[in-house]
Amino acid sequence: MSHFAKVENGIITKVIVATQQEINTENHGDAFLWVQTSYNNNFRNVFTGIGGTYDKDSDSFISVKPYPSWVLNDETYQWEPPVAYPTRRDVNSFDWDESTTAWKIR
Repeated sequence: MSHFAKVENGIITKVIVATQQEINTENHGDAFLWVQTSYNNNFRNVFTGIGGTYDKDSDSFISVKPYPSWVLNDETYQWEPPVAYPTRRDVNSFDWDESTTAWKIR
């Protein structure tokens, strides 16, 4: 079994587990609307979810933009913050603060 995303106007509206044969029967609607996605991120960039997008030209899924200030890397198709994640050894993790567009200690 594989995961398939229903792509309508470039937007992911549904994700199901099915076989390619089942998709081809069109029991879930037009087969051309369904694009296989990889749970292990082995192809098409990321495992997609509802609200994500599919870029047909690059054959890549793009996750939902996490914050307004983040920008899409046009080589990796990953969202990146305007400030790199901190590399402090004395702190375990950080959270993004959109109001200051900076990382804050969790």
